[in-house]
Amino acid sequence: MKNEVKSKNKIVSWDSHLDKKYGERGTASRTDFEVKAHTFMVAEVLKEERAKAHLTQAQLAEKTGTKKSYISRIENGHADIQLSTLYRLIEQGFNRKLEFSIS
Repeated sequence: MKNEVKSKNKIVSWDSHLDKKYGERGTASRTDFEVKAHTFMVAEVLKEERAKAHLTQAQLAEKTGTKKSYISRIENGHADIQLSTLYRLIEQGFNRKLEFSIS
Protein backbone atom coordinates (compact mmCIF):
# COMPACT_ATOMS: atom_id res chain seq x y z
CA MET A 1 0.00 0.00 0.00
CA LYS A 2 1.33 3.39 -0.98
CA ASN A 3 2.63 5.73 1.74
CA GLU A 4 1.80 3.43 4.61
CA VAL A 5 3.94 2.22 7.48
CA LYS A 6 3.38 -1.01 9.39
CA SER A 7 3.56 -0.46 13.15
CA LYS A 8 3.05 -3.44 15.50
CA ASN A 9 0.88 -5.24 12.94
CA LYS A 10 -1.13 -2.09 12.36
CA ILE A 11 -0.80 -0.23 9.08
CA VAL A 12 -0.88 3.55 9.37
CA SER A 13 -0.60 6.20 6.69
CA TRP A 14 2.66 8.06 6.21
CA ASP A 15 0.96 11.29 7.33
CA SER A 16 -0.25 9.58 10.52
CA HIS A 17 3.28 8.35 11.18
CA LEU A 18 4.66 11.88 10.71
CA ASP A 19 1.88 13.32 12.89
CA LYS A 20 2.85 10.96 15.71
CA LYS A 21 6.60 11.47 15.36
CA TYR A 22 6.78 15.22 14.55
CA GLY A 23 3.33 16.62 15.33
CA GLU A 24 0.53 17.66 13.03
CA ARG A 25 1.09 19.89 10.01
CA GLY A 26 1.48 23.49 11.04
CA THR A 27 3.15 22.75 14.36
CA ALA A 28 6.67 24.06 14.88
CA SER A 29 8.21 20.60 15.17
CA ARG A 30 6.52 19.34 11.98
CA THR A 31 7.50 22.48 10.06
CA ASP A 32 11.09 22.08 11.25
CA PHE A 33 11.10 18.45 10.07
CA GLU A 34 9.63 19.38 6.68
CA VAL A 35 12.15 22.18 6.14
CA LYS A 36 15.01 19.80 6.92
CA ALA A 37 13.53 17.14 4.64
CA HIS A 38 13.24 19.58 1.74
CA THR A 39 16.77 20.86 2.35
CA PHE A 40 18.00 17.27 2.17
CA MET A 41 16.09 16.65 -1.07
CA VAL A 42 17.50 19.78 -2.72
CA ALA A 43 21.00 18.76 -1.67
CA GLU A 44 20.54 15.27 -3.14
CA VAL A 45 19.20 16.65 -6.43
CA LEU A 46 22.16 19.03 -6.70
CA LYS A 47 24.66 16.23 -6.00
CA GLU A 48 22.97 13.98 -8.54
CA GLU A 49 22.83 16.67 -11.22
CA ARG A 50 26.45 17.64 -10.61
CA ALA A 51 27.50 14.00 -11.00
CA LYS A 52 25.48 13.70 -14.24
CA ALA A 53 27.20 16.83 -15.55
CA HIS A 54 30.62 15.38 -14.59
CA LEU A 55 31.46 18.52 -12.62
CA THR A 56 33.43 18.87 -9.43
CA GLN A 57 32.18 21.24 -6.76
CA ALA A 58 34.96 23.64 -7.76
CA GLN A 59 33.94 23.54 -11.43
CA LEU A 60 30.29 24.14 -10.58
CA ALA A 61 31.25 27.03 -8.32
CA GLU A 62 33.36 28.59 -11.07
CA LYS A 63 30.55 28.26 -13.64
CA THR A 64 28.02 29.89 -11.34
CA GLY A 65 30.07 32.53 -9.54
CA THR A 66 29.95 30.87 -6.14
CA LYS A 67 32.56 29.23 -3.94
CA LYS A 68 33.37 25.54 -3.70
CA SER A 69 32.89 25.69 0.07
CA TYR A 70 29.36 27.05 -0.45
CA ILE A 71 28.49 24.25 -2.90
CA SER A 72 29.81 21.75 -0.35
CA ARG A 73 27.74 23.27 2.46
CA ILE A 74 24.60 23.18 0.30
CA GLU A 75 25.20 19.56 -0.70
CA ASN A 76 25.72 18.60 2.94
CA GLY A 77 22.59 20.42 4.10
CA HIS A 78 24.54 22.99 6.10
CA ALA A 79 23.56 26.11 4.16
CA ASP A 80 20.31 27.78 3.29
CA ILE A 81 20.07 28.40 -0.41
CA GLN A 82 18.39 31.40 -1.95
CA LEU A 83 16.02 30.76 -4.82
CA SER A 84 18.14 32.93 -7.13
CA THR A 85 21.18 30.79 -6.31
CA LEU A 86 19.26 27.59 -6.92
CA TYR A 87 18.17 28.87 -10.33
CA ARG A 88 21.75 29.86 -11.16
CA LEU A 89 23.12 26.46 -10.14
CA ILE A 90 20.54 24.55 -12.18
CA GLU A 91 20.34 26.79 -15.23
CA GLN A 92 23.92 28.07 -15.56
CA GLY A 93 25.71 25.23 -13.87
CA PHE A 94 23.84 22.31 -15.43
CA ASN A 95 22.23 24.01 -18.43
CA ARG A 96 18.89 22.66 -17.20
CA LYS A 97 15.53 24.31 -16.53
CA LEU A 98 14.25 24.57 -12.96
CA GLU A 99 10.51 24.20 -12.54
CA PHE A 100 8.47 23.73 -9.40
CA SER A 101 4.85 23.70 -8.40
CA ILE A 102 2.80 24.49 -5.36
CA SER A 103 0.31 21.88 -4.29
